[in-house]
Amino acid sequence: MRNLRLDLCYDGTRYRGWQRLPGKDDTIQGKLETTLSRILGEQIEVSGSGRTDAGVHAKRQVANFHCESLMSAEEILVQLRRYLPEDIGIYSCREVSQRFHARLNAREKTYCYRIWNSDAPCVFQRRYVTVMPEPLNLQDMRQAADLLCGEHDFSAFCGNAKMKKSTVRFLRSIQIEQKGEEIQLCFTGNGFLHNMVRILVGTLVEVGRGERNVQSIPALFGGKRAEAGFLAPPQGLCLEEVMY
Repeated sequence: MRNLRLDLCYDGTRYRGWQRLPGKDDTIQGKLETTLSRILGEQIEVSGSGRTDAGVHAKRQVANFHCESLMSAEEILVQLRRYLPEDIGIYSCREVSQRFHARLNAREKTYCYRIWNSDAPCVFQRRYVTVMPEPLNLQDMRQAADLLCGEHDFSAFCGNAKMKKSTVRFLRSIQIEQKGEEIQLCFTGNGFLHNMVRILVGTLVEVGRGERNVQSIPALFGGKRAEAGFLAPPQGLCLEEVMY
């Protein structure tokens, strides 16, 4: 049994997210498994480095799968590029150690969220940014971001109310930059809970609007979902990188 790694990207606009759904053919994992199974002539299960929500994008997702086929990694790459839809791209396909697992071996991930902070039209980037035209206080947002970094119980930032596993994560950095009309928030950490980045963004935006006090941030750790900010829309979010 061979183990192969895929490095890929996708525009998540028309998909229900990464994870396969029974009876649905519009997930990234489902598209990959269906295409690989057809190419290789055997049932393929793909493991991703993590699940992205419906409408969320990825510049550098990582996945792996096992197969019996002797088709070369180079030919598998050619076939994937031929048969996958144009909004899913494969950078590389290569054979790796049997011990490699895209999710279990990942050390850190970086997600970036893009906000179009203007009332000017944003026609050509509308699928990849969230429009929030109201003024945002970036200084306050950066102060709040500093308080969010470190190892904490992020239960208030988890969209899964039935989460039974640990909600403790280490958030190494949050970078907030303004580039013209756009504000970018980049999060790097050792793991992210369901909806965590989008709730972090919503919380920081509330700080930027003056709806939430910077010093109230530490009280959120270990709290309930309703105590943190709103769930930011999905289209502004992109998985930038997975580190091993």
